[in-house]
Amino acid sequence: MPVFRQALLAGVAVVSVACARSPQSTPEAGAAAIAIPEIRANLQFLSSDLLEGRAPATRGGALAEHYIAAQLASYGVKPGMNGSYFQEVPIDVVTANPATIRVTASGKATANLHSTGDVVVWAGSATPKSEAKGEVVFVGYGAIAPEYRWDDFKGTDLKGKILLVLVNDPPASAAEPDLFGGKAMTYYGRWTYKFEEAERQGAAGMLVIHTTYEAGYPWQVVVSSNSTEHRMLARPENGPAPIGVRGWIQHDVAANLLKQAGLDLDALVKQADTRDFRPIPTGITMDMSFTNSVAHLAANNVVGVVSGTDPKLESQYVVYSAHHDHFGIGPAIKGDSIYNGAYDNASGVAAVLAIAHAAALEPVKTKRSRMFVFVTAEEAGLLGSQYFGEHPPVPARDIIADLNIDEANPDGPVRDITVMGDTKSSLGPDIAAMIKPDSMRLSPDEHPEAGSFYRSDHFSLARVGIPSVTIGAGTDFVGKPAGWGKAHQEDFVTNRYHQPSDEYDPKWPLTGTAQLATIAYRFGVQLANASTIPTWNTNAEFRAAREKSLSEK
Repeated sequence: MPVFRQALLAGVAVVSVACARSPQSTPEAGAAAIAIPEIRANLQFLSSDLLEGRAPATRGGALAEHYIAAQLASYGVKPGMNGSYFQEVPIDVVTANPATIRVTASGKATANLHSTGDVVVWAGSATPKSEAKGEVVFVGYGAIAPEYRWDDFKGTDLKGKILLVLVNDPPASAAEPDLFGGKAMTYYGRWTYKFEEAERQGAAGMLVIHTTYEAGYPWQVVVSSNSTEHRMLARPENGPAPIGVRGWIQHDVAANLLKQAGLDLDALVKQADTRDFRPIPTGITMDMSFTNSVAHLAANNVVGVVSGTDPKLESQYVVYSAHHDHFGIGPAIKGDSIYNGAYDNASGVAAVLAIAHAAALEPVKTKRSRMFVFVTAEEAGLLGSQYFGEHPPVPARDIIADLNIDEANPDGPVRDITVMGDTKSSLGPDIAAMIKPDSMRLSPDEHPEAGSFYRSDHFSLARVGIPSVTIGAGTDFVGKPAGWGKAHQEDFVTNRYHQPSDEYDPKWPLTGTAQLATIAYRFGVQLANASTIPTWNTNAEFRAAREKSLSEK
């Protein structure tokens, strides 16, 4: 049995990496610095009531940012932002005034639509008034995917139109079982992509047709997630004009409007399932408007660097990332209003801090450099990582991979890990091969149709072409009965996830956190010393962005 696995099974306080060579001859010797007492101290402080839930642009959020920067400095990790540890992220907070929301239909269909009952609408940008008026055009799935030879727009002029779009991807078929990822959702299926494409098309607004099955969640989730304030990044001056109104519409409401115009939604969906589909004007005019309150705030990503040693490779980087924010102070549950976010994601921050410390203490550094990125505003829609991906301190082409940690298993060691994105790039097979000698394995995503890959910070780097994954613990826990891991996970989701009860527990052994940090550390070392760099799979939707960035050298 490898020494690495023996250490995990023993639950030791310090996780060491098995290696036949002298500890002084390999940078993996730095893994000996991944110590549970340090992980515990960082996790306990970051999730304490003192930090008030670490909401972006609050006192507690700023305390977390400065604490992380101070830890990096104490380790000897250099600032990663032109002499600073901080990358300021501008965040606009936009809240619609419910009393002013007006959504009407005229022309071939007439209706006054009720906000949150029939539709949920919000601002497309940080403006005092949001409005969109134009003809409704059904655009199928609203996707342009060259790798699947798919284009729902066919060059149609949609400027000033209100686009009506289906959620999720075009379905696979017996003839093309892997079309749009087969059962797995691709980014083209996410509502976020559809709004981005609407902007590129010059649309005035967009409504996504909701069904529980295709969306993966009921209408009430749409209401609770989108009918309050929205946080968004400040708009770039040279980007496409924002759509005026974004929103969702109930399936039956959309079907009734279309029926008035002589159109059958089920028939339109069948047309949209084929490559021959073209946008269909409906003759319905939609008029949407409301006023907003707007606040312009800022929070910080925290960035540190451990430089590589190879003159030809030190300008390339392996990134480790974790989000440091949570929900701050919110509605009280059982008398507690501080959303501490211990598991989500003080544990991930503690793990990446431990990795950074290990890298700084290595007797022999890696050939490539490593960057440690602690992003803000993940809970607001990946805003901090999106800003980092769009404004990296080094060219995106020089970042060879992102290894993200979101929820770092404070419980015991496992025999399996999950790698979100393992089937999209060479990173999945490579980490599987690395852990195999330690009798460990990768467990597949049990619900690929949910599109979890697009809901964590690694995605923000993937979308600019950087091969990226989130590494997490599986559910096969050492020393626990079969099924314990899944039951434990379900209990967390039901009783603590995004609730004040996600608090630090002094009974946590944190051997699982140390194990995960060690695996991620070792994998980063492997990538930073490799003769080749990670690559996207042929059908990955981000491959084109990577090829474009590499060609710009």
